[in-house]
Amino acid sequence: MNLTSKSKSSLSPVVPEPAHSQQEVRCAVRFPLALPVVVSTGKEEHAAITVNVSASGVLFEMDSPLRVGSDIHFSLRMPGAVLGTSHDVLVHCQGRVVRCSISKTRFQAAATIDEYQFAEQ
Repeated sequence: MNLTSKSKSSLSPVVPEPAHSQQEVRCAVRFPLALPVVVSTGKEEHAAITVNVSASGVLFEMDSPLRVGSDIHFSLRMPGAVLGTSHDVLVHCQGRVVRCSISKTRFQAAATIDEYQFAEQ
């Protein structure tokens, strides 16, 4: 497969940057929020604290690891001050684990938020 990029003067091949120089691209603003949450894999439940939350993903800290690729469910009580509402909002989320590593004494698991639903309150 020949990947090319169109320029005004000619076509030139696109050469990927080495992995060490690539920068991570974010799709949404991350909010540094420490919210208690229970992450369910369907088989297990893990108590966790969010490190940051965005519309497309979340980073959790927890005592045990999550398997990369696992489908997860969790609910977040988003503070009204963050959302610009007069009250907190409960959000039910579904996603999948994309990364898990250990940081000092706790595991950090990054997950996508593939679907979410606001709970009636």
